[in-house]
Amino acid sequence: MGQSQREKELVDKFLEDTTLFLGPEPEMMHDHGLAPITEVEKEAIDIVSNTTISLVRNKLQAAATEAFEMLEQIGSAPGAKWGDLITGYYTASGDLSLACSGGVLLFSTTAQYAVKFTRKHWVDEPTVGVNPGDVFMHNDARYGGIHNADHSMMLPIFHDGKLISWVVTVVHEGENGAVEPGGIPSAAESKFMEGLMLSPIKVAENYTLKKDLLTFMQNSVREPKLQLQDMKAKLFGAIRMKERIEEALEEFGVDAVVATLRKTLDGTVSEVKRRISKWQDGTVRTIAVADGTLRENILIKTQLEVTKKGDELHFDLSGSSPEFANRSNNCTNVAFKGMISQLFLQFIWPDMPRNQAVVAPMKFSVTHKSIFDPAYETPNAQGMMTIFPLFTAAQMAITKFLYSAPERHTKILAPWYNMIATFLYGGITQNGETVGNIGTDLNGMPGGAREDMDGEHAIAPIFAAMAEQGEQELLEEEVPMMHLSRRLVKDNQGFGKFRGGQGYQMMVAVKDSPFWGLMATTIGSKYPTVYGLFGGYGSPSYPLAKVKGINVFKTLEENPEQFQYTMEEVMNNRPFEGASYTTHHRGLQFEPVKEGELYIVTQGTGGGYGDVLDRDPQLVMKDLEDELISDYVAQNIYHVVYNPETLVLDKKATEEKRRKEKEARKKRGVSYKEFVKQWVTSEPPAHLPWYGCWGDTNVVYAGSPYTKMPSDNLESVILPDPKDVRIAQLEAQLKQVTRK
Repeated sequence: MGQSQREKELVDKFLEDTTLFLGPEPEMMHDHGLAPITEVEKEAIDIVSNTTISLVRNKLQAAATEAFEMLEQIGSAPGAKWGDLITGYYTASGDLSLACSGGVLLFSTTAQYAVKFTRKHWVDEPTVGVNPGDVFMHNDARYGGIHNADHSMMLPIFHDGKLISWVVTVVHEGENGAVEPGGIPSAAESKFMEGLMLSPIKVAENYTLKKDLLTFMQNSVREPKLQLQDMKAKLFGAIRMKERIEEALEEFGVDAVVATLRKTLDGTVSEVKRRISKWQDGTVRTIAVADGTLRENILIKTQLEVTKKGDELHFDLSGSSPEFANRSNNCTNVAFKGMISQLFLQFIWPDMPRNQAVVAPMKFSVTHKSIFDPAYETPNAQGMMTIFPLFTAAQMAITKFLYSAPERHTKILAPWYNMIATFLYGGITQNGETVGNIGTDLNGMPGGAREDMDGEHAIAPIFAAMAEQGEQELLEEEVPMMHLSRRLVKDNQGFGKFRGGQGYQMMVAVKDSPFWGLMATTIGSKYPTVYGLFGGYGSPSYPLAKVKGINVFKTLEENPEQFQYTMEEVMNNRPFEGASYTTHHRGLQFEPVKEGELYIVTQGTGGGYGDVLDRDPQLVMKDLEDELISDYVAQNIYHVVYNPETLVLDKKATEEKRRKEKEARKKRGVSYKEFVKQWVTSEPPAHLPWYGCWGDTNVVYAGSPYTKMPSDNLESVILPDPKDVRIAQLEAQLKQVTRK
């Protein structure tokens, strides 16, 4: 027995010493809980008063926000300038305890994994080590994060030679040398097409960037200047946070800092459990459907079941679509939990401390090799196309619990618009620089309707309440993309007792560039991604429109009156003679664009709340006066009667018209049994490219009713190249014509 044990120890040591590759560790990556409390933390908590902890917490919170604002001012990437970043203090074990008051809250439960990997593998590694002045960096989402466009910088904090904390700065840098510019390539068919893939790596010693590694990273991306400037910006932000925590150490002592970081986490867990315990026990089931991979139109199901029992909340994603081996819309297990944390910290409990403990006591069930827990070999650059629909499904489910809750910390809210409707770009600017990144319009997501008032127009993305859209004039100084029209779109609203906020349309053309290309990475052209709440309408679906074969700038010079400013006007009236007018889904892979060609895309709308027939007619008239809706919508959706010339409401006629509409509804309606008989099928229709369960969560379909698999034993889906599909279609047509 002794010999056997000795042999086992020798084998274990041999394997440890000869590890081929320190890849992402499934056990670590699936653990969203807190690290066990250490003896040092226990002792500190025992001797530090709550008053002192409150003072230290406020100081560190202010320091994180100071560094956030500093990064916004000195960062170079559009993501840094518009607020797509976060800064925070972590415990010595690597748990995020305090984050800045602005920024992307998804990072609050995704950035710690790289810190924990660094702590576990590099502290005692003789060729690496973790020492004062060392700085680490990472961007590979498989080690933590959302996608490779997000770059994090990690700086360890020491006191008297002992590691007591980490500070981390994370910025959506965008460009990272992927197969398409801008950092989030939808054309990526493997992880090796997603550009720079940094596992946690030491990039600086003595707070100085290592020139050889910096050169390697600059050599790997399209914008070497951006890479340098923002590595410096993240480093300076981290150093500022280090200086502030050292001030706290000097003023309050090391025990106070250690106790604050840990107790903030433990207190958050306790409060989360208390709040959940107030909700009614029960289960809510919701779904969301993505209408494509950004390369082809298929229907990808998110199946969500949320169960509340006692003080535990359980999110079960069993039955969701299988992973796609050669498409980038897979979403890491870490990212989908980050999206749930975003929902709670921004929309459900915005008063809670911004840290990872908000989801620590929650339970998650997910099937391996599904879109929410794909194999590490699959690409994930466009995992947002999976977690954004999940956000909406979860928002719908949690709202059902909140509706009857005895205490709330926000208003009931219909789903927020959830898509990044903007253009990515790449090419040579009017200043001769090679660039590639993403537009700021994605931050113009409209808000959902509230339980007692309308939603806000184009206000903020679901992932960053304080984000900015940027000043177009300033953007045009840097890149040759001109927004020729940028306006709210009539009738683009989630109708209801209270309507959702409206999104805007952007009409883009390129000027003064020798080479420029555009991308769009948005779903929702065939099947809406946002739904209404309690009878409200959801978001419409939208195309991408192109007008090619013209130079609109010449038209503006010679015949400015010919120019038209909305997609509807341009596509219906076709004002430019000789141009081609086409519409497409909004998954546009990188496409070269000639000067003066028009590309038009539309932001969606927040979901509506409640029955349209309950909407105050005066609110309908106000929307009509503001040109937010048409006469058709006012008369046929809201059933309001008024003088079309004076817009004077006829209250009595409106009441009568609505009464008749309610009676008509009863005549149109059928019993639930009859509805099921007419609409429910045992399997998805053969013509429907359906991915995910269909009723029974134990059976998952992969494109047709003939391809199915048990939900606990999923297989990867491999899709053909859309170009090959198109070639085959054209060859078939040619063959048919030749026969005739």
